[in-house]
Amino acid sequence: MRLTDNDFQLFGLPETQAQSRADIDARWKALQAEVHPDRFAAEGAAAQRVAMQWAMRVNEAYQRLKDPLKRAAYLCGLRGAPVQAENNTAMPAAFLMQQMEWREALDDAGDESALEALDDDAAQAEAAALAQAQRLLDDNHDAPAAAAQVRALMFIQRFRTDIDQRLAALDA
Repeated sequence: MRLTDNDFQLFGLPETQAQSRADIDARWKALQAEVHPDRFAAEGAAAQRVAMQWAMRVNEAYQRLKDPLKRAAYLCGLRGAPVQAENNTAMPAAFLMQQMEWREALDDAGDESALEALDDDAAQAEAAALAQAQRLLDDNHDAPAAAAQVRALMFIQRFRTDIDQRLAALDA
């Protein structure tokens, strides 16, 4: 292991969007066992500090790899097409219209069943967008198009968070 390894190299995984969560979790546990600072207690404070840095690096990589959206964004960056969500909010007109319709439906949703139906619709769109991102990254090797897909997924995730907040407000 080298600190300069990318997350996939660090975890010994192929640089693809398609990943098994079980494989990621198993590799994380194995890496944590290797670098846990307690293993280096007898070697002194300096060795423990280095182990702590490694443990933090492994945890950061795990957080990116286990989340399909973060993994897709990371892959886009590795392939020269950073997502740049804060600077690039351009979306296709059809997607923007869908967002406006969802927002209006969210504003109009007055009960739990309407909110859950809206969330189901958004969840289906999210699953389809993730599948498309995977095809773009793994099959088509089109990182710029995948980056645009990741930006759309970020919008969908935020929308689903807004739905969750409305559902929680109904329960309160």
